[in-house]
Amino acid sequence: MIESEARPKPLTAEFVRETLSGNTCRCTGYQGIVQAVLAAEDS
Repeated sequence: MIESEARPKPLTAEFVRETLSGNTCRCTGYQGIVQAVLAAEDS
């Protein structure tokens, strides 16, 4: 989980990618995951 003090508001795609780096496959550039995270924050 991301500490609330450490994350920018609103979340940025760059921050999500940096946070995910090293944890999942980068072959797609995390695009689908990044979109899902940003969409979840908006809801």
